[in-house]
Amino acid sequence: MSKHLNELKPGEKGVVAKVKGNGPVYRRMVDMGIVPGADITVLKFAPLGDPIEIKVKGFNLSLRKTEAAMIQLEGA
Repeated sequence: MSKHLNELKPGEKGVVAKVKGNGPVYRRMVDMGIVPGADITVLKFAPLGDPIEIKVKGFNLSLRKTEAAMIQLEGA
């Protein structure tokens, strides 16, 4: 069963299966280490739900929900 990153709740984890999209947003996510096989943990949401703070490869990152929807996870 696969989910998208924006569907996880704080504390849940997953492994990146695929990063969808193209252009500068896709390139930015890949440059930040969001690549297939990377472990991702959702840390918290902003008070209004956007952005999402995640931990990937030891770094804390913030993504918009629209960006998080482009990241497909396995094992979530």
